[in-house]
Amino acid sequence: MNGTRRRLPILGAAATSVVAGVALLPNWSAGAAVLDGPTVDAQTKATFQRLADAVFTDRTDALVDSGQGDRDKPLTDGFSGDVKLSSGMARAEDATLSALEQRKEKLAKAGEKYGKAGTTVTLNDTRVTGRTAKVAVTETTTLTYAQARGDAPRTTGFQARHELTFKADRQGDWRLTGIRDTDPGGLAVNTLSKPAPVKATTADDTMPNAPRAETTRNPAAAPKTGTAYDYKAMAAYAEKYWNVYNKDYPDFSGHGAGGDCTNFVSQSLKAGGWKHAPGYVYDYTKWFGNADIQSDSFVGVNEWSWFAQNSKRTKPLANVYQLEVGDVLQVDFDKDGSKDHTMIVTYKSGGVPYVTYHSTNTLRRSVASLVASYPNAYYYAYRT
Repeated sequence: MNGTRRRLPILGAAATSVVAGVALLPNWSAGAAVLDGPTVDAQTKATFQRLADAVFTDRTDALVDSGQGDRDKPLTDGFSGDVKLSSGMARAEDATLSALEQRKEKLAKAGEKYGKAGTTVTLNDTRVTGRTAKVAVTETTTLTYAQARGDAPRTTGFQARHELTFKADRQGDWRLTGIRDTDPGGLAVNTLSKPAPVKATTADDTMPNAPRAETTRNPAAAPKTGTAYDYKAMAAYAEKYWNVYNKDYPDFSGHGAGGDCTNFVSQSLKAGGWKHAPGYVYDYTKWFGNADIQSDSFVGVNEWSWFAQNSKRTKPLANVYQLEVGDVLQVDFDKDGSKDHTMIVTYKSGGVPYVTYHSTNTLRRSVASLVASYPNAYYYAYRT
């Protein structure tokens, strides 16, 4: 991109969050400041929130086909004075937007086009130490498909958590100097962060290794047969709790690599009829989970795969596009033999499965989007 930071038009939703910035703010801690440090009052915090909203709205807009208005510059260009991007961060965001526009082209080739989108950001916490402020925010984004046909989903959405670092200069003006995705999955479609790898335990050499699935379009049909489980109930559970966690289970978000993804899928399978196989928590031939105790196979990516195969509750599929509602998809992003992420199919249309997952909380993301975003990963498809 050139020095003018040309960008596609941005969203009307962002303007709403700018106006409502103060109303969106929760109860903050004031944060400690050194004697000569700048003050961070409610107005400054509201500006932190608005700038964060502008950053992630710009990123989302980079994925939208043909833009959404008449702006030719990023929203972040409108910030100056007390709070704005640092020069280094401005260059980094230019590069990010350029890379996301390239991702948009890859998604389009995979049949994934977005006609419009909405992004809002809420501020969760502000911690100030001297001249550094750490700002925790939650981004909520909905993308509307440009040409949804028949019964295909009209939208897909996600929630992502981030930490923004602001530093104050000698005049007390704040500059955004860094952005870190804090979800362990790192799987939002508008982020370039690499998903965190999960290392399998030493038991992996004694457990069955699932075969990899192909990612080519239009494979041979593999319809589900039998009615052992209630697959609609699995999908309904996942879509009910994709961003509002069920308090009958612990939340493993932020608890190391992998986060809550497998715990969430296990809950969905249980809602559709998977029965507990009680026993020792470290026994990968056992599977159980409730508010008080969970087997490793209930919450661990690789451990779930081992149980699923040992128990014969699943069978491998040769291609990810053969997945149906209630089936499970796993991904090994760094191809080291240890699976990193678990998702469940909650919808299918036009031969394309749509997965729902935690870490990052996501509703109905198409398998086409995943494969286009992570073309070099290994994929594992399980018929439940």
